[in-house]
Amino acid sequence: MTDYGEEQRNELEALQSIYPDSFTVLSENPSCFTITVTSDAGQDGEIVETTLRFTYTEEYPDQAPLYEIQSQENLEDGDMQEVLTLLQQQAEENLGMVMIFTLVTAVQEKLNQMVDLMKNRKEEEKLRKEREAEEAEKVLFQGTVVTIENFLSWKAAFDLDMAELRRRRQKEEEQGGRSKLTGKQLFERDHNLDTSDIQFLEEAGNNVEVDESLFQEMEDLDLDEDDPDFDPLELGSEED
Repeated sequence: MTDYGEEQRNELEALQSIYPDSFTVLSENPSCFTITVTSDAGQDGEIVETTLRFTYTEEYPDQAPLYEIQSQENLEDGDMQEVLTLLQQQAEENLGMVMIFTLVTAVQEKLNQMVDLMKNRKEEEKLRKEREAEEAEKVLFQGTVVTIENFLSWKAAFDLDMAELRRRRQKEEEQGGRSKLTGKQLFERDHNLDTSDIQFLEEAGNNVEVDESLFQEMEDLDLDEDDPDFDPLELGSEED
């Protein structure tokens, strides 16, 4: 008949000798203890660490011990699940033999692998950021690729801006008043101006006063309007 208590006591003594700095007894009945497992340091000094809690069952080692992760450092949720899965596999494979050292050794190797994976993850992350920076730089120098969709969108916005600009200019001209416009501009804006003066004269009738003195000296001038070289501007310059 197997003396489970004896086997458990012997294993506890061996574990205390193997892990003097990381082994801690929590209780004696049932026997419960923790062992802290730390990976080897990575290239940049990074480590992963976990504290495993074991509790002997009544018929251990014919039954698997109870185990759990009490604490961890630098382990993600997926990493911890991998550790628990590994403990279950090792416990099933080693039933009938004291197995805590075997379980801890397997976890130690697993943590070392995780440190290597951390290094690979960092390198992949670095490469990913470099690729993103290169793509961003290409976009900066190449500009936005013109497609039918973004051209039509730009054209619609441009047309709206131009319509608003024309509306503002027209409003400013109206507020500035007709007096600020040239004759040509007035004529272009109001084609009735060519008949407005005639209409004004017709409506004024005899009320229009004419200064006849302006025309007195014209009678004394010898004007030959049929002369092809006739130029009234030259007459004005001669009188001066």
